[in-house]
Amino acid sequence: MAMAPTFYKNKTRGPSPGQNRRPSSCFFRSHVTTSVIGINGQFPGPILNVTTNWNVVVNVKNDLDEPLLLTWNGVQHRKNSWQDGVLGTNCPIPAGWNWTYQFQVKDQIGSFFYFPSLDFQRAAGGYGGIIINNRDVIPLPFAVPDGDITIFISDWYTKSHKKLRKDVENGVDLGVPDGILINGLGPYRYDAAIVPDGIPYQLINVEPGKTYRLRVHNVGISTSLNFRIQNHNLLLVETEGSYTVQQNYTNMDIHVGQSFSFLVTTDQNASSDYYIVASPRFVNSSEWNKVTGVAILHYSNSLGPASGPLPDPPNAYDTYFSMNQARSIRWNVSAGAARPNPQGSFKYGQITVTDVYVILNRPAELIEGKWRTTLNGISYLPPSTPLMLAQQFNIPGAYKLDFPYKLMSRAPKVDTSLINGTYKGFMEIIFQNNDTTVQSYHMDGYAFFVVGMDFGVWTENSRGTYNKWDGVARSTTQVFPGAWTAILVYLDNAGIWNLRAENLDTWYLGQEVYVNVINPEIDKSAPLLPDNAIYCGLLSSLQKDQAQRINFSGAPSVVDASITVLLAFVIALFSYLIRHCVGWVLMVVNEMNIFSWNLF
Repeated sequence: MAMAPTFYKNKTRGPSPGQNRRPSSCFFRSHVTTSVIGINGQFPGPILNVTTNWNVVVNVKNDLDEPLLLTWNGVQHRKNSWQDGVLGTNCPIPAGWNWTYQFQVKDQIGSFFYFPSLDFQRAAGGYGGIIINNRDVIPLPFAVPDGDITIFISDWYTKSHKKLRKDVENGVDLGVPDGILINGLGPYRYDAAIVPDGIPYQLINVEPGKTYRLRVHNVGISTSLNFRIQNHNLLLVETEGSYTVQQNYTNMDIHVGQSFSFLVTTDQNASSDYYIVASPRFVNSSEWNKVTGVAILHYSNSLGPASGPLPDPPNAYDTYFSMNQARSIRWNVSAGAARPNPQGSFKYGQITVTDVYVILNRPAELIEGKWRTTLNGISYLPPSTPLMLAQQFNIPGAYKLDFPYKLMSRAPKVDTSLINGTYKGFMEIIFQNNDTTVQSYHMDGYAFFVVGMDFGVWTENSRGTYNKWDGVARSTTQVFPGAWTAILVYLDNAGIWNLRAENLDTWYLGQEVYVNVINPEIDKSAPLLPDNAIYCGLLSSLQKDQAQRINFSGAPSVVDASITVLLAFVIALFSYLIRHCVGWVLMVVNEMNIFSWNLF
């Protein structure tokens, strides 16, 4: 049986997605063209809509002028880091080549996203949503919503991703972005003095008296954003694969790389449309006040356009408010998720910790004449041969399992140093932020428990403040400046997994490390080296040129001269049905393009 997954289509006033757009520069100056990476003329890209335990097959043809990898933020790839799509586990897909990802969304539910992981490419787009639905036999811990809407919020720079990464290499601060996008679109004209007329914006159509699930992702470069909807509560129900205790918020700080699900009930009187707002947090320049993303929530019986001031954000510098808000997010320990047993049946607070790492970050500094960022004084250097291949072929000296447990009294250095994780051990990681901005950290392959955060320097006594019962399990956490965040993670997923800063500037300059988790026993169910593995570095001689390439000639043509085809992206989704009966679900995304886009 074949069927097509549904897509949430952008509804805009102005040119539709995929039409030629002429974006503008900083603070909405007009007629400055920029380029985005889109898929099938869509920016953001299509949503991968799957169900727990389905298999996903993604074929990517790279027509970029540089190598490419896609990574799947929050998808755990159980025992299969071969499919993780980061430089430590995969050789990049060369320009003009295609490569197929194959993975199972095993024992997961929730809201995630995919994005290009190399060379600042996420700053140009190329991202899209991932929805992993629960199986029918496991009920939602809330009534089935009347609709499901994915929203991407992000800072945006009209400079190309290549110019941005060159700036970062030269020690140039990213500065104020040119705008905040909501689903790839510029702001509604909420203030005629700031926003000129004619800018396409996101319009979300809803029916009165309904409840909608909004999946909101911060896919930006480095800016924490506050999300809110005028006159509407946000009932938090899920974050990055974990159901949460259901609490109403008037606004939510969403940090880089984080994903949240809210239930929003359309219970207002529809005297007008309502503002949807994403605005920057923790910034000290008046110029940032001009950078606000605004979309519109439109009731079908609305009597007129949105008007008046935008709903108030929290105090711009109030990190205490944001930290208390983060602490209030709790795990729903009584809800079932991917399995029928309660989420809280794994009693993480009763497990003995095996290893403790206190990981300190610092602002960019010159190391060996180049601007680099560090974790515990080490700036990660990707080896020419990815770690997984080096391990598979026993290449000596490719990496060292000597990442320090804490900052050492020595000069910072560039090195390929890994954390040596104990399989089925329980690791405590404390992130200590010595930078002046909020940092987000993400761990591939796992959901970790966020058990504590506070201002100041972490000490052994800080454990007395830990939440050892219902700290939320997620894959991305924020660390406030001059503060610490503590996580606990059970290392039951064998592989080599990326632990990184999600802020692109600090990640690009070296703030990442890999966690090596080896199962000491032979596991016949673990995937072997993929047949289609790409070889590079010291194994380049094993690589053969691709004699057969996928024929995309049947894809819809793009006739506008401003549009250049970058990527062809074919996705086939295969589902496990009851026991060994296999059904098929096919989704085809014909082209991934770069095109002009009218943002501001």
